[in-house]
Amino acid sequence: MLVFAALAVWQVERLFWKLDLIARVDARVHAVPIAFPARSGWSIINARDDEYRHVTATGTFLHERTTMVDALTERGSGYWVLTPLATANGIVLVNRGFVPMDRRTDAARPMGPVVITGLLRISEPAGRFLRSNDPAHDRWFSRDLAAIAKMRGLGNVAPFFIDAGPTTEGVWPVGGLTVVTFRNAHFPYALTWIVLAALSGFGAWRVAREPH
Repeated sequence: MLVFAALAVWQVERLFWKLDLIARVDARVHAVPIAFPARSGWSIINARDDEYRHVTATGTFLHERTTMVDALTERGSGYWVLTPLATANGIVLVNRGFVPMDRRTDAARPMGPVVITGLLRISEPAGRFLRSNDPAHDRWFSRDLAAIAKMRGLGNVAPFFIDAGPTTEGVWPVGGLTVVTFRNAHFPYALTWIVLAALSGFGAWRVAREPH
């Protein structure tokens, strides 16, 4: 019974955490874009307070230092096109969008100053489930900014990247594919554990009342 009760409490805690996350993300993705953060403020940027904020950055892409990151999307498998953007405040990596495996070399390469609007995202150093990044062979399964910056000789880059917004139809890569909806099944899980805790408690009470 105590185990079931503990699991129910854990699921309730997860429920409130998920509801808070959904509310924060929804507010940020629909807010007016803010300016790309100055380098002096990079150290305090974190997932809880800043991830999924709408930001705008102006700079020049360093296409020769692009990194292709393995991607699984609503459009199938392929790659995220992660390109450094040199701005007046430093370099930030921009996830320009998705390309299928057979269109890897078809990504457009805009030259000169560009304005990028998208969602601020935090580095992903852990790789993907059962798929670790392999910098030595230039194989990437998550957007590990520090490792990518080291491999590409970029020096100190922003500890976050920008997921670019929607792009022109028919042009690769396809932006605007950030997942901003989150599955929330914690309530039925919590209810299940509560029922099991109640049933096990009732069963223990019945056994205790049986004559011996």
